Amino acid sequence: MSRTPPPPPGTPGALQRRLGVTDAVTIGLGSMIGAGIFASLAPAARAAGSGLLVGLACAAVVAYCNAKSSAGLAARYPASGGTYVYARERLGEFWGYLAGWAFVVGKTASCAAMALTVGTYVWPDQAHAVAAAAVVALTAVNYVGVHRSALLTRAIVTVVLAVLAAVVVTVLTSGATQTARLDVGSDATVVGVLQAAGLLFFAFAGYARIATLGEEVRDPAHTIPRAIPVALGITLAVYAVVAVAVLLVLGPDRLATTAAPLTEAVHAAGADGLTPVVRVGAAVAALGSLLALILGVSRTTLAMARDHHLPHHLAAVHPKFKSPHRAEIAVGLVVAAVAATADLRAAIGFSSFGVLVYYALANASAWTLTPAEGRPARIVPAVGLTGCLALAFALPPTSVAAGAAVLAVGAALYAVRRRPPRG
Repeated sequence: MSRTPPPPPGTPGALQRRLGVTDAVTIGLGSMIGAGIFASLAPAARAAGSGLLVGLACAAVVAYCNAKSSAGLAARYPASGGTYVYARERLGEFWGYLAGWAFVVGKTASCAAMALTVGTYVWPDQAHAVAAAAVVALTAVNYVGVHRSALLTRAIVTVVLAVLAAVVVTVLTSGATQTARLDVGSDATVVGVLQAAGLLFFAFAGYARIATLGEEVRDPAHTIPRAIPVALGITLAVYAVVAVAVLLVLGPDRLATTAAPLTEAVHAAGADGLTPVVRVGAAVAALGSLLALILGVSRTTLAMARDHHLPHHLAAVHPKFKSPHRAEIAVGLVVAAVAATADLRAAIGFSSFGVLVYYALANASAWTLTPAEGRPARIVPAVGLTGCLALAFALPPTSVAAGAAVLAVGAALYAVRRRPPRG
């Protein structure tokens, strides 16, 4: 199958390098510090019980290894597509295709889930309509260029961090906290902790968005390896503080039964007046995640279209805005349709499986790098690969089955396209 390399900078089909370190970090934060922290704590608590913080630590270790592997690969292959490009170059065309397929399908479900989160918080009775409208609006923002997307993401991240800070301060100064609620009890099992880590990983996976923007970052060999660990480090610190605060006031049992953990936390702290602020923060966070997700999925779609794994007309770059406008419109239409019609409350598990497979291939690709190519210490991709596979198959059986089925469909489509014509 023919492979089309990225056009040289400055040519009509090339994306424009407009993003610096701050912009790249901001886009990573917008992907990670999003609706995940508002939604994933409760299902993780149901899985791990009092072992929730252990699960968070496991997710953090795997995320760190993935980030180090991705950063090393991104510096060597600064092109749109992320692990689709890395696995293609290091492991072979099929593995690159499978990584791209897992990412596009899994993250399309994530996009729809984030859009529905916006709808649920803004106007519950019309959640699907609001979700579709949000997708259309953010697709329009992305259409006019990644720089404007970065500016909007910066504003969103600022609002979300302010809301999370208000929740943490309110809870910790309320007098309703008990340190005994942080103790790990007998209800915590290895399987439960791993399942919680897999579910929490959904909230950490946004640093891939930095790598998928490889053609739009200035000096990518230095910018991307700097931006990824900074964005991940800030996110880990924020999530750890928020999780501890919520556990201190609710405990794992009460946390496991609530649909809106942060809203319940401020209620338990006696600060019901903060509830509307938390609702707005959740909606804004979901918008930030959705914006960055659409960016990442459209760039991977662009890369796969260049290689004819997806319709080649999706590889077009807008002559004025220097954005992959056809890919963005296609992704936006699919996500809007799914968000307008589907109930995706189970999308976290499905998306986590696809993304964990994606990062497993990133770690496998990083393993093949030589020291001269910037390979991280061998233990990093080894732990990352093992951890991704362990967390993926520790997810709820329905998520594993759905994810495996989608990967099988992708592999079958690849085989059909590669089959030589009959003579």
